[in-house]
Amino acid sequence: MNLKEVGVKIWLVFSGCFCTGLLLFTLLNNGPGPGQPAVMPQQAEQSISEVAAVVSPSVVGVNNFQQQGDAFDQLQMNASGSGVIIDAEGHIVTNYHVIKDAARITVTLADGVEEEARIVGSDAPTDLALIKIQVDRGVSPISFGDSEQLVVGQEVVAIGNPLGMRFARSVTAGIVSGLNRLLATEEGTAFRLIQTDAAINPGNSGGALVSLDGRLVGINTVKIAEAGFEGMGFSIPSNQVQYVISQLKSQGRVIRPALGIKIIGEINSDQARYFNLPRDYGVVVEPIPAGAAAKAGIKSYDIVISIDNEDVATSLELQEKIFNRKAGQSVEIKLLRLMDSNLSKAEMISITAVLQEG
Repeated sequence: MNLKEVGVKIWLVFSGCFCTGLLLFTLLNNGPGPGQPAVMPQQAEQSISEVAAVVSPSVVGVNNFQQQGDAFDQLQMNASGSGVIIDAEGHIVTNYHVIKDAARITVTLADGVEEEARIVGSDAPTDLALIKIQVDRGVSPISFGDSEQLVVGQEVVAIGNPLGMRFARSVTAGIVSGLNRLLATEEGTAFRLIQTDAAINPGNSGGALVSLDGRLVGINTVKIAEAGFEGMGFSIPSNQVQYVISQLKSQGRVIRPALGIKIIGEINSDQARYFNLPRDYGVVVEPIPAGAAAKAGIKSYDIVISIDNEDVATSLELQEKIFNRKAGQSVEIKLLRLMDSNLSKAEMISITAVLQEG
């Protein structure tokens, strides 16, 4: 081997080592540090203006006309809100309270055209309703996102019609302020909602809450508007919306499991000490005649303390644990029963009940 060939080999070895070292240096300085997850670029995210341009055509105005007067029985618009087109067939999801008691419903599309709508089904407990318009031209359905993937602090955009169609498709932006907020509807049913600081005003009800990839993650439903509360809006998670509308499409209503009880009250630590109870929590119930609880042997003033070995401290927790089961499913209920006339002795009892359709 001559001197020239040796020089070429030395150069090739040096070049390979240099490139390898450069690659390792880049990885060590730009890669995730110890204990840090790898961060993938969110290329699907868009600016707020881009999201608004894509999503706004999916948001409509919903007008509720009710009978007014006596002899002439005229129809007058009683309420207006928002809705979101969810498929090419013309199905629109909105809030139940937006279309409640309507004699006639009209929908105003993004181009200003007004269409008659019919109610496919409604669900007062979740404040959701499904309506439909006749589709004889193209509409712009929204794409659903996965609300289970939301994180606190994530940016979101709310689009709706505050104060009616004069402010149609108003866009507000904010963040996810909280998840799984357990709030009760007017009917006393509790559900876990998304909390956001994106401005939600009267007329936004039934409008869209979307992520920055333009997907629907919630339907705006209520707002705390009492003195002292600002920037607290709430949305029904998209996964729950999809579950409800699938049942409304197929059967016009939502079938839920029911234990067949009335809530009398909740036990606190003071009451537990007074009645000498072995637990300082629980829900006091009364069985409804011929309901699942009555058939299982639950009596008035029994105190439910667990469902399937999951503690129950409040009436909202009790309701949620029942709703997470299915009609026809058996549940094990642990309860405390006051045994003597002085209400000073409680016995712990385990009962199996078969949930009925609610």
